[in-house]
Amino acid sequence: MAAQTTKDLLLDTGLRLLSVEGLSGVTLGMLARESGLSKSGLFAHFNSKARLQLDLLGRMVVVARKHVVEPALAEPEGLPRLLALVERWLGWSARAGLPGGCPVAAALFELDDLEGEVRAYGVQLEQQWRGMLDALVRRAVELRHLRSETDAAQIVWELCGIYLTHHASARFLRDPAADSRARTALAALVERHATQPQERPVL
Repeated sequence: MAAQTTKDLLLDTGLRLLSVEGLSGVTLGMLARESGLSKSGLFAHFNSKARLQLDLLGRMVVVARKHVVEPALAEPEGLPRLLALVERWLGWSARAGLPGGCPVAAALFELDDLEGEVRAYGVQLEQQWRGMLDALVRRAVELRHLRSETDAAQIVWELCGIYLTHHASARFLRDPAADSRARTALAALVERHATQPQERPVL
């Protein structure tokens, strides 16, 4: 089996573990047990726990792009594309086949008081995501789907708040109303800024 194929399988296994155990919970020993490889064999692919964490976050980006970003980008520009992205973002990990929650949502709290390259990469990923949301909001303003005075940064801030609250409600509290409450919050946010009445988003 090619080394790259082996690493892909290891990363897929590790990502499933990451969604449940969090960054600090996934160790080389755990990955060795789950994959059936020796711990020493894993060092051919990951020479440290930090390297494993970085590669797992990178794998998560690939999976999220496939399940969230690419389908949304197929939608018409402006508000339809923004809403499609948010709708696919909410609860995306379950639809991607991960047994736990969003790794980045967990990492925000795991890494907030730490320093180092893993935290720096997590910050980079979060900034890139918010930058994408910001660009989509601004494009919706340009196309006059949202009012000209719309504060894009504020909308992004509120979207991230909706996402994190949905994640905590659905994953931690196991609240069956999490989806409907997120839908209500998203609809209210759009209605405050839209130039025309919008249909209620479907999650």
